[in-house]
Amino acid sequence: MGRGRPPTSLGTWGTIRTKQVREGAYRAHTRIRDKDGVTREVTATGTTAAAAERALREKLVDRATPTQQAITAETTIAKLAALWLKYLRDEHRIEATTINEYERVLNKVVIPELGGLRLREVTTSRLDLFLVRLRATSASRQRKTKVVMGAMLGMAVRHDALGVNPVQQTSRIHRERFETRSLTLEDLNTVREALRAWTAKQRPGPKASSDMSDIIDLMLATGARIGEVLALRWVDVALDAERPNLTINGTIKTEPGKGTYRKARPKSDSSVRTVVLPDFALAMLRRRRAAARENPHDAVFPTRNGTWQQVNNVERRWRQIRKDTGLDWVTPHTFRKTVATLISERVNAETASKQLGHSSPAITREFYISKPAIAADVAHVLEELVLHEDD
Repeated sequence: MGRGRPPTSLGTWGTIRTKQVREGAYRAHTRIRDKDGVTREVTATGTTAAAAERALREKLVDRATPTQQAITAETTIAKLAALWLKYLRDEHRIEATTINEYERVLNKVVIPELGGLRLREVTTSRLDLFLVRLRATSASRQRKTKVVMGAMLGMAVRHDALGVNPVQQTSRIHRERFETRSLTLEDLNTVREALRAWTAKQRPGPKASSDMSDIIDLMLATGARIGEVLALRWVDVALDAERPNLTINGTIKTEPGKGTYRKARPKSDSSVRTVVLPDFALAMLRRRRAAARENPHDAVFPTRNGTWQQVNNVERRWRQIRKDTGLDWVTPHTFRKTVATLISERVNAETASKQLGHSSPAITREFYISKPAIAADVAHVLEELVLHEDD
């Protein structure tokens, strides 16, 4: 008994046939074995038999294998964006706040410009020109857009709708380098004066509490992120230990529809850490503990209603405090950089990295440690290089 005809190779099609469907309209059709092994019929129309066949051949060349989510070369950027965001939300691997930021970039930047393009029309040159134009608006926007589009089009590659990711071949984005700046003792005195003035200022509503001063003190005492400080609970603080300390094991998040809540894990696994408290932070926490009212979250820094404080609200209050003080360059992250710089100078960068909860000392060195205004004093060492007349 003879063997049957071997199957058509993947991505190839059989004989193309055409027929007239009405006057001035022809349909060409054939069957193609897609890359998933399934044979499907494909059709195209034209005003003549030759035109219909040409249209069908173009369609076959550009064709990608249909998927369960129907991502093909004909899928538009707008549709791919919706499918990609849904995939990320269903996967539950990336934080909702990060996905919301991706969605904002897509809706505000990408879709208005490129949303109607089909994937077969998304070329490296077209994306390169688009990203170059964004640079004139904002380097940060350009960088974020490239990251988001690269990840989104990566999904199209995985579904065989694109052969390669066109974003990967676009021009390299040059990140502007800003010199890391930390606070001097004089700057810290200005910070404390600004805090005292803001707290004492007469304003409508309840009198300002010491929260802002205490939050900043704890940031300076630990090098913690502002969200990590606001997420502290009294159960995380060991004031009576032989070496008083606190454990950073959460952060504060605010999401539309979900409100403000404590996330049980901070930014990364390396961010979970226990730090020993200096005396000024210990005194502040003991004072707060003695005056604390019970709140349902056991929060060290609750709102007056006993809820978690929002990071955005604390940042807004700090901008009010620093106004007209010459501290416009100081953000909550500057306190973190100040801690890193001091520990690096007095101990080393590795210790500073562990204090801040970084995964690598290289991150701390590059972005958090400010360079000294003058090089290390080694004049006494270099003195040995002088040639004396009696030698």
